[in-house]
Formats: sequence, C-alpha cells, structure tokens
Amino acid sequence: EISVVIPAFNEEESIGGLLDEVFSTLNSMQISHEVIVVNDGSTDTTGDLLQRLQQTSAALRVLTLVPRSGQSAAFEAGFRIARGELIITMDADGQNDPGDIPHLIETIPGHDAVLGVRVDRQDPGIRKFAQKIANTVRNTLLGTRFRDVGCSLKVFRREIIQGLTLYDGLHRFFPYLVEMRGGKTVEVEVKHRPRLLGKSKYSPLGRGIPAFLDLLMVKRMKK
Repeated sequence: EISVVIPAFNEEESIGGLLDEVFSTLNSMQISHEVIVVNDGSTDTTGDLLQRLQQTSAALRVLTLVPRSGQSAAFEAGFRIARGELIITMDADGQNDPGDIPHLIETIPGHDAVLGVRVDRQDPGIRKFAQKIANTVRNTLLGTRFRDVGCSLKVFRREIIQGLTLYDGLHRFFPYLVEMRGGKTVEVEVKHRPRLLGKSKYSPLGRGIPAFLDLLMVKRMKK
C-alpha cells in the first residue's frame, strides 16, 4: 500500500537510524509497505551499510546510481520501481520525522498529494532566509501559494507522480508538477529536526542560479 522513496548520498552516519524509525512507524500502522533507498553514487560506506541492512529486511529495496546523478534522478529511479498505491518521499539526513507519516496518510483522501510544511525549521538562518525568498519568487512567477516546497516529506498517489521525466533540479517543483497534471494538493504542518549526523550537501548560494533557471523552465512548461 505504501512505498517510501529516500535518496541518499554519503549518509553513512544517519541512514541506519532513520530506517529504524521509518520501519518502526510503518510497522505500527499495520499497512503493507516497502522502503526504497536510492544510493546516489555514495563514496563512503553508505552502499555497504544498505546491502547489509537489506539482508535482514525483506521490505528494504536498494537502488544504486553510478555515477552520482542528483536528487531528481534518484527520485525518478525510485518512483519507477515503486509498487505502492501511495508514494512517500523524504530525505536521508534524519531531519524529516517519520512519526509524521501517519498524519500525512490520514490527510490523503480527496487529494492527490499531501505536502509537508516544516514548522520551527532547524536550519541555519541563511538557509531559512534563502528558502523564504525562493518560495516568494516561485509563487509569484507561477501564480501559486505553496508555503514550503523545499520540504521533502510528501505523499503522492502513484498515478500522479509516476511517469514524470525529472530533469536535474525538478524535484524542487513536485507540487507545481502535480497541479499541472490536474492533481489536487493540500499542505500539512510537520516537524523538522536539527541535522545531528553527516554534512549538508547543499549551500543556498550554490544552487540559487540553477534553481532560478529551473523555475523559468517550469514557468514555460506551465504556460
């Protein structure tokens, strides 16, 4: 019934604990599930750890992308093999709380996607400021009012998200792509935790220009 898709790049410190939490939550829901971790060309021991975990969990599926292909490609690869009626996306760094999954699932009736909105975001001030500016620019140019498209914790009906061709960077525009396909979305507030293990793979300035160019492409797609 549920497929959880988690891209991972060099998350050897956090992925094991996160998967324990995810499986604990899904098992408590007593719902059929699978967890797909897409190892996006990790150069640390993430791949070895996932292979060991896979031997003890029949519900864990592992894909490996070589070379590293980016988060959009990782999501697309996971979506392609997902068997669940509902597909959940989340980050591998542990900042998304798996404990929010049941609430998102409860909200899906009548909608095609449930979008997490991080409250009390546990990130450096510069990242929060950059996210606020990015949200304002996206919503202005695309004519929408999404509060936090940068939150990876989302639930989609499989038919609305499978089959998308995700060019590099388009994972940031999932809500807009769903709407362009005629889907109905709703936002739900979720918890956000500080990153305790591993290192962030992004910087606000480093992805600003590529993200703006992606925005212009999505605007053209929508038109």
